[in-house]
Amino acid sequence: MEKAMFRLDGKTALVTGAATGIGAGIAMMLARQGATVVISDRPGESLAATAESIKRHNGSVMELEMDVCDAGQVRTGIRKIQEAFGKVDILVNNAAVNRPAPGLEVTEESWDDHFEANVKGGFFLAQKVAPMMIQQKWGRVIWISSQSGLIGIPGQPVYCSTKGAVIQLVKVLGLEWAKHGITVNSVAPTFVETNMTRKRLQNQEFLRFVLGKIPIGRLATIDEVAAAVAFLASEEASMINCHALRVDGGWTAW
Repeated sequence: MEKAMFRLDGKTALVTGAATGIGAGIAMMLARQGATVVISDRPGESLAATAESIKRHNGSVMELEMDVCDAGQVRTGIRKIQEAFGKVDILVNNAAVNRPAPGLEVTEESWDDHFEANVKGGFFLAQKVAPMMIQQKWGRVIWISSQSGLIGIPGQPVYCSTKGAVIQLVKVLGLEWAKHGITVNSVAPTFVETNMTRKRLQNQEFLRFVLGKIPIGRLATIDEVAAAVAFLASEEASMINCHALRVDGGWTAW
């Protein structure tokens, strides 16, 4: 009998920012494909709903309070995963912030917060996880970037800058770690309705602008983004490296 494609049985996946939204959807998708999923988010963000959804579908899940911007919490979190499972096969760097503001109104504090969460936190988490992947000669590191890393969007110069940085970071780490059997990629979605975007998308003028840029004529869904992550995590994607997989309905083709 032929093996089912895109299965992740026997793999342990760590998904950051998994309390809600895209992170929760990714965790669910990886669990459906057979992975044991460690879901993490900042202390105070409840992971119970995500964990319950995974368990309801007979998935295996571990909850982990971990702020990727806190080096001590990252060290503790990785140690707990090692104690529980001995390895991390798949890392999904999803945790991020986005506080839109035009260039003339961006504060230094906001700039630092964005780069801390969206770039630095994920980089040093990947640095901590990579030695385990190197030892086993197999690994998948996947960032949730954005179409905002490939194009400019008025009102979010800092977010666009961080997501562009992620796309470049993926290229370099993918070059460095490929010899160890590790691929490093990103998924670059267009707008998805989540807690992070809902308020902006309720502005009808902004929504018309967004939909007018997407040739398919609608927003992306959480499941569509999660499916792209599951594909990149799979054995079938072993020749895809240093790549930004666009889930944007064609926006970035303009």
